Amino acid sequence: MARHPHHHVYVIELSRDVLLEPRFRKNNPGYVEGKPCVYVGMTGLDPDVRFDKHKAGIQSNAYVMKYGLRLLPDLYEGFNPMKYADAVDKEIEVGIDLRSAGFGVWQA
Repeated sequence: MARHPHHHVYVIELSRDVLLEPRFRKNNPGYVEGKPCVYVGMTGLDPDVRFDKHKAGIQSNAYVMKYGLRLLPDLYEGFNPMKYADAVDKEIEVGIDLRSAGFGVWQA
């Protein structure tokens, strides 16, 4: 029996202080001053639960744990939920789209 699609792509707004991290800056050469900085991820959990885990340090991205402010559902809600393979592709696509719009983007 096929499982229902339950994977989610999510976007977390990061504090501008993340721009002080050399690795983040280096990975965002096209960053436009004043645009948001975000983390784009993918999860089999509800994005709210995943965000809470990041902030609690559970399987967390260091930038999200230190600089994560809130989820930005307007940037991802329309896609979710989806199958795992689709979520893998969509996570990459969302990161590329946001980066090309001048956002500072970090992906797992």
